[in-house]
Amino acid sequence: MAVSAKTIELTKLAAQALADKLGEDISAIDLSEQLVLNQVFLIATGNNEPQLDAMADEVQRKLREIGEKPARVEGTGQWILLDYSDLVVHIQSKELRSYYMLDRLWNDCPKIEVAVK
Repeated sequence: MAVSAKTIELTKLAAQALADKLGEDISAIDLSEQLVLNQVFLIATGNNEPQLDAMADEVQRKLREIGEKPARVEGTGQWILLDYSDLVVHIQSKELRSYYMLDRLWNDCPKIEVAVK
């Protein structure tokens, strides 16, 4: 089952929100053929806890503008997870991103192009 157009739109909007707050190494992974519950993992890195918080706030603000609210928000500090059901946003510190390597864990899945300005 392919990723829905709505989920692609949410992914691109969330990726731009992350970039607006200077998120780095933004990557979107298509999990639609691997998982039942989620279609996309969007992963980004921040340099410090205040930046990670700002990135999470900006994603929530941008998606709220189009009527989307996260089903849940978890974590603080070095890893924040925003669960929008089909889209799950992972905002991580550099240390945790390199430790958990979600990109590598799911490296057999296709990437979704999220051109950010």
